[in-house]
Amino acid sequence: MDIVMNKEENKARSDKSYKLILLFAMVSMTMMFAGLTSAFVVSKSRADWLKNFELPSAFYASTLVIMLCSVTFYLAKKAIKKDKHQVTTLYLVATLVLGILFIVLQFAGFGQIVEQGFYFTGAGSSITTTFLYVVTVTHLLHLAGGIISLLVIIYNHFKQKYNSTQTLGIELGAMYWHFLDFLWVYLFLFLYFFK
Repeated sequence: MDIVMNKEENKARSDKSYKLILLFAMVSMTMMFAGLTSAFVVSKSRADWLKNFELPSAFYASTLVIMLCSVTFYLAKKAIKKDKHQVTTLYLVATLVLGILFIVLQFAGFGQIVEQGFYFTGAGSSITTTFLYVVTVTHLLHLAGGIISLLVIIYNHFKQKYNSTQTLGIELGAMYWHFLDFLWVYLFLFLYFFK
């Protein structure tokens, strides 16, 4: 009986440790983006700041897509807690497809910005577009980590590593994915109101 309790206690402590490590990582990422957005606000007083810049329509669409990602990941987590493996698979794959669509829409948005005659570097660039590029690409790099972790979760799910009593991998993935979603919505709203 004591051995079983110790094993359960160790698992609970281990799970809590993994969540705490992820939380610390998310706090440090938040601080980095807070620094970037602060620099964005401070730079707004420069003479070369674009006054008539409009966010591309693809960024609006990508915001909707990434919010749907959060919903599908949440539903995957809920399904695995009920041992609904096929439903979990469906929602995990949907999250992956939507995550890839988000990336495609981000690059489409960059294309729309360039089509408007605004460049990210060089003589045709401005401080506005350079900041937009830095902030968005930094978010995409973090999203690449999210896609990789989601692929690992899908692989582990196919290997039957998750069930109603073992959900840590999916829970950690969902925490990170929700964080990425929140971060993009914050960046989008920030850029929308402070452009």
